[in-house]
Amino acid sequence: MIASLYGKLESLGSDGATIDVGGIGFQVYMPTSTLSTLGSAGDEVKLYTHLHLREDNATLYGFATAEERGLFQTLIAVSGLGPKLALAMLSAMRVDQIAMAIATGSSEILTTVPGVGKKMANRLVLELKDKMGAGWITTPATELAQENTEVLAALTSLGYSASEATRAVASLPPSQELSLEEKIKLALQYFGGK
Repeated sequence: MIASLYGKLESLGSDGATIDVGGIGFQVYMPTSTLSTLGSAGDEVKLYTHLHLREDNATLYGFATAEERGLFQTLIAVSGLGPKLALAMLSAMRVDQIAMAIATGSSEILTTVPGVGKKMANRLVLELKDKMGAGWITTPATELAQENTEVLAALTSLGYSASEATRAVASLPPSQELSLEEKIKLALQYFGGK
């Protein structure tokens, strides 16, 4: 198993990079969030990797953090969700956003990722909800997310991306006495104030 790579960045592509490790060039596929952190050709890079083996193919996937790699491995364990879709999810949302959406049962947020339909989003929530709550996000964050799930759903249905909606909800005051309508108004004011 190849757990990590440390070497020079040889070339960058739209979905991955070639990393030269001791004269051997490894083609590594990665989410756009990781690609954007690599720098330019010739820079030293370290990636946490996952080697995906199939009968006819061996593919190496790379990540900036061990947490990203862990979530990738958790996602591909779900039946019907392959490495390319897991990469698309990590490209569209941060690890904490994916974990929060799954832990709170917010399948609507997951469907904002290209390639994730309602069926797949529901399957992710069903199969991973207990795992996400157990260690991916902290309990206060889980409680905050659960009380604001409807606000997240409303914002995404209005056309905001999952990451934009999550940032707006994070800006809400911690008062539990606000009605759903008041929370949505405050979240929309967040976008107006930008």
